[in-house]
Amino acid sequence: MSERSENLSNFPGFVDEIIGTLGVQSQYVLHGNIRDQFLVQTGDQRLEILPLREALWAGLRRQGFEALVCYDPVDGLSVHPPEDGRAKQVVEALLGHGVIGRRPSLDRLRGHLAKLVGAREQPEMEAARPDSAKSPADNPIGGGGPSTRIAVVVEHASRMILVPGQLQDSELEFFLFCHRLALTATPSKAGDPQAPLRYNPIIWLVDGERDLPAWLTAGVDQMRTIGIGLPGLAERLAMARRLIGSFAPPPASAVPPTREPAEELANRTEGMTLEAMMRITRLARERRLSQDEIADAVRIYTLGVDTNPWRKASVRAQITKGEKVIGDRVRGQNRAVVKTLDILKRAALGLSGAQATTAGSRPRGVLFFAGPTGVGKTELAKQVAELLFGDAKAYLRFDMSEFAAQHAADRLVGAPPGYVGFEAGGELTGAVRRKPFQVVLFDEIEKAHPQVLDKFLQILEDGRLTDGQGVTTHFSECVLIFTSNLGIVETDPQTNERRQLILPGLPYEELEARVKAAIRDHFNFEIGRPELLNRLGDNIVVFDFIDKDTTAGEIFASQLGNISATVKAALGVTLQIGGAALLGLSDACTENLEHGGRGIGNMLESNLINPLSRKLFEEDVSPGDTAVVTGFRPAEGATAPALDIRIDRGGGR
Repeated sequence: MSERSENLSNFPGFVDEIIGTLGVQSQYVLHGNIRDQFLVQTGDQRLEILPLREALWAGLRRQGFEALVCYDPVDGLSVHPPEDGRAKQVVEALLGHGVIGRRPSLDRLRGHLAKLVGAREQPEMEAARPDSAKSPADNPIGGGGPSTRIAVVVEHASRMILVPGQLQDSELEFFLFCHRLALTATPSKAGDPQAPLRYNPIIWLVDGERDLPAWLTAGVDQMRTIGIGLPGLAERLAMARRLIGSFAPPPASAVPPTREPAEELANRTEGMTLEAMMRITRLARERRLSQDEIADAVRIYTLGVDTNPWRKASVRAQITKGEKVIGDRVRGQNRAVVKTLDILKRAALGLSGAQATTAGSRPRGVLFFAGPTGVGKTELAKQVAELLFGDAKAYLRFDMSEFAAQHAADRLVGAPPGYVGFEAGGELTGAVRRKPFQVVLFDEIEKAHPQVLDKFLQILEDGRLTDGQGVTTHFSECVLIFTSNLGIVETDPQTNERRQLILPGLPYEELEARVKAAIRDHFNFEIGRPELLNRLGDNIVVFDFIDKDTTAGEIFASQLGNISATVKAALGVTLQIGGAALLGLSDACTENLEHGGRGIGNMLESNLINPLSRKLFEEDVSPGDTAVVTGFRPAEGATAPALDIRIDRGGGR
């Protein structure tokens, strides 16, 4: 295909950078996206897809270079282009016959590099070489610069050091020599008086910028480090136009797309390599996916999952009836439930982030639950998981109070290479890779260290996160839920005492405004992360205090029902509570609602479950018995609450 984007140059950016600096730099370190495919425009204006070595050669060849010598720690020396006999003859004239295809020792490789780039080994280093390593072919060339333009590529240079950070003697001598070689290499015109001065460069290919010894490149003007980034939109669009024909045409009944298929593919693959785009296309061809199924092809490639739970009719049906189901379990939070369901409906339809120019791969849904403690924030997160995936336990929970230290971020994504725990990977990234469709709950987010919060920026914006092992995890099918008590209580930094800022009885509109203001202040000023707040957008859901007159009684009745059901299921004993005792117990458990529904549960445990358990244990009850609570006296001062319980024997006893 001869189509060419006007936003693309003839060569990838790193090739242009090397070509443009050959007169001043003798060595280059390329790191980053070095194993990708690259777009190169040939002389006849055709766009070719080439690996890095081929892309380098395409640029160097136009600068008059006659050969590209490649050293690989496994395969040894090779010449590029391999089919060019002239290139091989030029290299062998310098290095000697029979060296191509062999794997030289580091000591012998030093001599090869000196000859190829046009520099002489220093006398003291040459004298130190063992006699067995010397041969007529090892004599370095004389001064004056190289007479032939040749570039050297050292592939897999990161693996030339056996133990990172601990150089062996031979490795140390080799890199010291290369350091000196960068300083002593001589540029030349290569026999053409009209040509500009150029170095014969050594190009190191490494995985990470710091894989080579730091002193090798530090402060050396003749060495240049170049990071190769992921392809931009222009490159992905040019690649997509080459590949889109491999997708089947959309069916006649398909809804007309809002953008052309090539644009859709380019947008869906943001943050991916061109190699990944080629593999997605191959997968689509094998599965006969059409141009209206590009999103499915990308999802299958990134997540390895064929079925998409979000497209199941059951999910939409669950969300439709979710308002009643959730309302029965999360009492008194109608506003929060309605807003949560609106966000879930948007997620189910795939409309999250629809206002953005590019499709992207953001999480399906993001919710920020804020408000008093014990009012149902965590419970609503569980109900969201059950609503979407049929299981209230289908959610991943992180207590962010465990991530208050700066280094705790390593627990989420895994420790960097060389650190303890590197092999274990990250708790968050590993769990999401194993189960890409789930709810992820980050409880009490304000307690996390700010640098831990930085990990969420990439997740919220791009829907992915790369762990310490370099593996990318995609969050595009997850629902992320953050909970927070910001604006409700504050902790005195001097005494660590917690003080209630907002008390029950405040109108909801004022409560919501004050909580959101506290959240803004926290992210903007206290931790200096306004960009994180910006990515949360309008997804902040504020919960109200529990209403004593209605909601508190409903929660009490619900939890009391749970206790009765558990006693019946576990012991076969029926629990009955008389009217006066029930009223007194209800008043005692709902008197203080500072801790919400959780506080009601705690009071039930103290006032009912503990004395009931004591009585049932002492009476050695049996299935069929009935425990009748006839009276209740609340605690006064140091006096514990009293519960009058009668055991009616059943089952013929």
